[in-house]
Amino acid sequence: MIPARRGADERMLAWLPVPVEEIEDAPDCLDYAHWDGRGRYPTDPDRVDFYAPPLTKDISTIVRPLAHMSRLRVFQALSAGVDHLLPHLRPEITLCNARGVQDAGTAEMALTLTLAALRGIPDFVRNQASGRWQEGVRPSLFGATVLIVGYGSIGAAIEERLHPFGCEVKRVASRPRWVARGPVHSPSALGKLLPQADVVILSVALTERTRHLADAEFLGTMKDGALLVNVARGAVVDTDALLTELTEGRLQAALDVTDPEPLPAGHPLWSAPGVLISPHSGAFTSAVSSHVNDLLADQLRRFAEGHELANTVAKVAVAG
Repeated sequence: MIPARRGADERMLAWLPVPVEEIEDAPDCLDYAHWDGRGRYPTDPDRVDFYAPPLTKDISTIVRPLAHMSRLRVFQALSAGVDHLLPHLRPEITLCNARGVQDAGTAEMALTLTLAALRGIPDFVRNQASGRWQEGVRPSLFGATVLIVGYGSIGAAIEERLHPFGCEVKRVASRPRWVARGPVHSPSALGKLLPQADVVILSVALTERTRHLADAEFLGTMKDGALLVNVARGAVVDTDALLTELTEGRLQAALDVTDPEPLPAGHPLWSAPGVLISPHSGAFTSAVSSHVNDLLADQLRRFAEGHELANTVAKVAVAG
């Protein structure tokens, strides 16, 4: 448990990405400051005990005050993935992720990219710009086999949205188990499942075990004409191996994340055939702010009352 006070007359300080007035029932026993990542710090960073960073993907902004936060106890990330944060945190800091906050937005993006790529929406947009009417037959999700690689809360949210489309969903995760709609297979089953899938959706966390998971062997095992959708992290895919498959016209891809990221101008992935790219925008929707505020309200109450925090990723004892 993390105590909410250092001394009888000293209150704990939380930096938040939104004004505390927007967080319903934030505990009164804490002090608060709002920092959106721009301009001067709202208080001395050395006083901060609980830090929820600005809502941005700019890692330099997120970590900028950390060097001055000598008293920091809790870092509440606003993303489900935290691989990019770990190198910047001292071992005594408790790191919590935002598991569940981005599920809906990321699942929507996975479905959007899948449908757009299968039905040829990028071609329609290009044809509209040039005033060209071109008909054709495109693949459907109905009757297709979709393999979700990484079946956590985001993977489950993706399946929930796929269900009405009449496709068969198969699942792979590091922890094999049964769920309401069927088995979750172990990664050892990929060799059997990949050749069956018309669509492969990646939603795994980036770890040393999943870095370049979709390598030349993985991609080469996918069936001809299959679609790879990545809403995980760019480095889950070996970009060079994917470029080979795209250039040969054997696979298609729809990517919300890339490696490198941001994808620089002139990178061959931009002009590769059969690829649809969005700028890592899956989780950033109009609904995310309310989910973030709910998460912060719950975590601040737990912190103030000295209870276990939710979504702890890295946790060690913190001296009071």
